[in-house]
Amino acid sequence: MNTHNSNTSFGYVKFVLIISLVMIFISGGLMAQKWTLEDCVNYALEHNIQIQQSRLEVQAGEINQLESKLDFLPSLNAQASHAYGWGRSIDMATYTYVDEQTQQSYFDINSSVTLFNGFQKVNTMKQRRSEYLAAKYSADKIKNDIALSVAGYYLQILFNHELLNNAKRQREVTEQQVNRTNKLVEAGTLARGSLLEIQAQLANEEVSVVQAENQLNLAYLDLLQLLEMEADTDLEIAFPTLIVSRAPELLPVDYIYNTALGVMPEIKQAEQNVEGTERALAIAKGSRSPSLSLNAGIGTNYSDKIFLSNNPLDPNYREVKPFDDQIRDNRNTTLSFRLSIPIFNGYQSSSYINRSKLNLLNADYNLQLAKNSLRKNVETAYTDALAAYKSYQAREKSLRSLNESFNYTQQKFDRGMVNALDYNMAKNQLNIAESELLSSKYDFIFKLKVLEFYLGKTLTLADMADYMEE
Repeated sequence: MNTHNSNTSFGYVKFVLIISLVMIFISGGLMAQKWTLEDCVNYALEHNIQIQQSRLEVQAGEINQLESKLDFLPSLNAQASHAYGWGRSIDMATYTYVDEQTQQSYFDINSSVTLFNGFQKVNTMKQRRSEYLAAKYSADKIKNDIALSVAGYYLQILFNHELLNNAKRQREVTEQQVNRTNKLVEAGTLARGSLLEIQAQLANEEVSVVQAENQLNLAYLDLLQLLEMEADTDLEIAFPTLIVSRAPELLPVDYIYNTALGVMPEIKQAEQNVEGTERALAIAKGSRSPSLSLNAGIGTNYSDKIFLSNNPLDPNYREVKPFDDQIRDNRNTTLSFRLSIPIFNGYQSSSYINRSKLNLLNADYNLQLAKNSLRKNVETAYTDALAAYKSYQAREKSLRSLNESFNYTQQKFDRGMVNALDYNMAKNQLNIAESELLSSKYDFIFKLKVLEFYLGKTLTLADMADYMEE
């Protein structure tokens, strides 16, 4: 009996340990997950508050659109009332004056449908659809802006990460140089002042490492805030090795612009705004048209002053007619047509039409402004991408030259042929060249991605990245 319990307990403990190890393995895998640019963009599109607010505008547009469609249906309303009266008043059920306490009940159901009103309801429905689509494209525009911002912050992290690695490498080089210089000073080959200069350079580069770490942390913070994450969130992004292997094969700028006209939501939004104001003008013109409606209703009433008999000799004299009988006997039905013809309303219709015309002109101008802005942005991004690549080439060539120059200066310094000041100057020039090359590299990559974005492509670095573990 005891052996059985012992085996059961051991099996339970073994099961718990296995489950715990599995959970640790899974959580460890989740913690080790690296966020790519696509992951960050997708997360932002789901959690960014601006995007969520824009979705509310789209939902409001859907509600307005549905309301305009249902407005074609007849209205149907029911009413009921019960009133008490004292003193002299007209009993609406008997249309007689009474001077005593009364009770009256009224019930009616009525329906109305517009048969014609200058197509205002038709144009209102189309206007609401345009407003809904404009809200949808406005939400898409916000998504695009957020996606580009995420890409910018993501690349900024990569840039600062490489700057930090460069700063650490330069510090290591200087630490090695300090050791070599110390040996040369002890051997009498170099003056002690050279060692002090190199040590000062090492101190400066340690400061550069700290500054690079701070810049990297700030870049992470910018991305976390855009993703609506807490500042202490442990976010690990994937660090791809981005390679600029050849000159960009850019499509003609006119082709990029014409393609962007068909895919950029800000253009579609402006077009829907134009269509919406066209419908608003049609609605305004429809206000001058006669309107025709059909109305129907059924009602009944009850009064405690309707009697079965008013003859004093009748046994039922002054006995109130039963409620059910009154409701049945007092029933009335109506069916009517109503024609309304606007003749003069204080210039209201004309003012309405003129304002709608002005709104339409303004919407046309806004559409043209959106197209002009898009063309300027495409042309600027195109020019910037070419300039960034040329700058990258020039800085790459400059870095190669400065690297060779620094190696030569380092050899001369080790032999005592140049002083520490010249050595530090050559090393600083090399550091600056490396930073400028990184800056031009990431500037070119971002401008290139912006151009691809105008072509409707998804933001990704996979086409020029080799992901590696950090």
